[in-house]
Amino acid sequence: MSLETLNRRLEAAKPSATYTIIDRVALRRAEGAQIISLCAGEPDFDTPGHIRAAAINAIHLGHTRYTQVAGLRALREAIARKYQRENGLSVTWQDTLVCSGGKQVIYNALAATLNEGDEVVIPAPYWVSYPEMVQLCGGEPRTVACGAESGFKLTAQRLAEAIGPKTRWLILNSPSNPTGAVYDHGELRALADVLLEHPQVLILADDIYEHLIFDGRQFLTLAQVEPRLAARTLTMNGVSKAYAMTGWRIGFATGPRWLLKAMEKLQGQQTSGACSISQHAAIAALDGPKDFIAHSSEVFQRRRDFMVQLLNQAPGIRCQVPGGAFYAFADCSGLIGKRSPGGLELVDDEAVALALLEESSVAVVQGSAFGLPGHLRIAYALDDESLRAACAAILHFCKNVR
Repeated sequence: MSLETLNRRLEAAKPSATYTIIDRVALRRAEGAQIISLCAGEPDFDTPGHIRAAAINAIHLGHTRYTQVAGLRALREAIARKYQRENGLSVTWQDTLVCSGGKQVIYNALAATLNEGDEVVIPAPYWVSYPEMVQLCGGEPRTVACGAESGFKLTAQRLAEAIGPKTRWLILNSPSNPTGAVYDHGELRALADVLLEHPQVLILADDIYEHLIFDGRQFLTLAQVEPRLAARTLTMNGVSKAYAMTGWRIGFATGPRWLLKAMEKLQGQQTSGACSISQHAAIAALDGPKDFIAHSSEVFQRRRDFMVQLLNQAPGIRCQVPGGAFYAFADCSGLIGKRSPGGLELVDDEAVALALLEESSVAVVQGSAFGLPGHLRIAYALDDESLRAACAAILHFCKNVR
């Protein structure tokens, strides 16, 4: 056996397409190129001042030691209050778990429960890490195509068709990365009715974009719509998106205690507790002022409106209006099969994304990375001037495709 032999699951896994493009952008910038990056999934705002102050105060008070694996009790109490206040879930601090980011919540849940051959239903388009995590944990992703005709959302009929004897989990993300799709009460109710018929299926509700929701829509999570599913639903969230705290790495969840205990056991042998300073900052975020959330949501909705309007003026591109998050998922199939202004053959959406980067200095992510080819994911978490410049470059590119 070679010293370079890797775990077979890891060898089969794909690198994150998003980070691959971010690395490519960094390389181009190091070479002197002026790139407008529309590929990163993080708010462009600073973490609110009262949260930063809480972290600094925690350092001065000496809160720099290990914490409990499952998180500080004070933070878990704040998380329980959040779920009670914002989601109508009857939980206590003992029904919560803190991890080093939302990614770890999801990975721990899958690693703690999947056995070889277990299937996980994942609506596509999906966040790039879902199927790779499932595969790394020994499961098999069962992706279900959800195109523009359904608003990029999983229907009850498609869910019923996807569930089989080996189904262990359903992953549901609303608002969605990469499409911004938001499930309403009726849509969640229909999915819940199907899931009630399959008591062996666990549900992972990824609510990380909960507070980035537009047009007066009401956010709802599945266990809130159907409390009978709470006993097998892991409702996960975090402070990254709503509070502009991506680098602080705090994710959390509530769910059945047997599952949380299993995840805690795994985490205890993995990373132990999350960063103590970040946990104190998260307490301030969850219990502190919320005006920042409303402001950032208004800003993102305004950006969404002009971004979608300008994208739909570009020949070969069609874009639905997303209901939340900060992504536009644009259909670029009208460009495929043609040549870029620089002469590159646009054989697929990845070629379109590459041509935009190389010829127009705009970085986006190809939709095929999210399970639905023929699209581009365009993040509008950037200042207005940069977004307008990016749209102008995309429009110029599309007008000169031949």
